[in-house]
Amino acid sequence: MIRNSVLLVVIVAMALPVAAVGFLWCLITGDVMPLYRASFFIVRVGFRVAGIRIQVVGLEHIPVDKACIFMSNHVSNLDPPVLTSCIPGRVSVFYKKSLGKLPLLGYGMRLAEFVPVTREGNVEAAQESVRIAKAVLAKGIHIVTFVEGTRSRDGRLLPFKKGPFYLAQESGAPCIPVSLSGTEDMMHKGSSRVLPGVARVEFHAPVFPASFSSDAEGREALMQAVRSSIATGLPDQMRD
Repeated sequence: MIRNSVLLVVIVAMALPVAAVGFLWCLITGDVMPLYRASFFIVRVGFRVAGIRIQVVGLEHIPVDKACIFMSNHVSNLDPPVLTSCIPGRVSVFYKKSLGKLPLLGYGMRLAEFVPVTREGNVEAAQESVRIAKAVLAKGIHIVTFVEGTRSRDGRLLPFKKGPFYLAQESGAPCIPVSLSGTEDMMHKGSSRVLPGVARVEFHAPVFPASFSSDAEGREALMQAVRSSIATGLPDQMRD
């Protein structure tokens, strides 16, 4: 618990001045990158304090001149900061639309051009999220999505949601399958305690939506191709 308390103190002590200066800079200049870089610096310092090391494999698979959709499995609340801190270039993520109503957090997510989503199953809302995500990709900003839609309790792959694959077909952006493991032992579902350990992030070769038909059958084939690729980088006990 001492390590967790120190981690919280370090993050808060660094985040408050960064947020104050960073938001002011964004308001004056419209440039979000200094705040973006500073935020990930704080994340990396937090990992070091928490005793978390990240092993990254497959960076050579990421195209250098194309915005991509990174599609990962999901086993811990640590997954988003672990994965996004490993991706070269600027990254956007999906977030629950209701969080956008929070004064400071909502403003920060809009500045970062994160993509709002709802879980109500509303077709119009889903189409709007896809439209916003396509615009983000068109600006050269990567998108990270956890294709199971929720964290796996036992680490095994869950069924994938179809939304990210609609986006892939609509945008034509390369899909980068990502295998995440190790974080399931550092922060268990339902717990806020962070334990030291090694997180392994493996980027696989791109899967191109243009290689599949644009109908439902092609979307299913694309989904299976990404799923198979993710599974190859997971320990045996995490495969479905």
